[in-house]
Amino acid sequence: MRFEIIPVTAFEQNCTLLTCPESSALAIVDPGGEPERLLEAIRALDAAPQMVLLTHGHLDHVGAAPEIARQLGVPIIGPHRADAFWLDALPQQAQLFGFPEQPAFSPDRWLDDGELIRLGRRTLEVLHCPGHTPGHLVFFDRDARLAQVGDVLFRGAIGRTDFPRGDHSALLRSIRDRLFPLGDDVRFIPGHGPTGTFGQERRTNPFVGDPRSN
Repeated sequence: MRFEIIPVTAFEQNCTLLTCPESSALAIVDPGGEPERLLEAIRALDAAPQMVLLTHGHLDHVGAAPEIARQLGVPIIGPHRADAFWLDALPQQAQLFGFPEQPAFSPDRWLDDGELIRLGRRTLEVLHCPGHTPGHLVFFDRDARLAQVGDVLFRGAIGRTDFPRGDHSALLRSIRDRLFPLGDDVRFIPGHGPTGTFGQERRTNPFVGDPRSN
């Protein structure tokens, strides 16, 4: 799987352009803002847009999704329905964080744990990983050993849980029981900041790492 990471908005949120190398099918993951900039990057890829994928319902991850989907004529897929209240609250989120006015929306399709998403000749596995939000999803390409983790895990840190319906214990379980067992060699793309590997975080992350594994 090929990918290009484009940080957008003042939150430096990582929008990822995932492209199947065999078919040029493209998924836009978490387009949080700056739609015209993202559309320019998408057109430069000369790929075939298929969908917008959302890991969770926070404004900085979904802000440009409706405009991107409209201009490209593709569906918005995800997150899990448990994040519907976040999408319903987009106008309030925009006002709180000083973003342009953002109407509420619903995706064309909610996702559940265990579903499979076909992107060209590649398959993305859907993992429900609550904690940061109750409906947070992770998208995993098992063949490429690549995970799109949103705000569940960062290099040297974990997602915040001080938002409405955040759950610190659930977040730790999501990381330790759902992500780390996928393998130390898995590279992950977080919602903010640089990429990393599950192995490095398992060994050194001060919040979920196990120093005994060194």
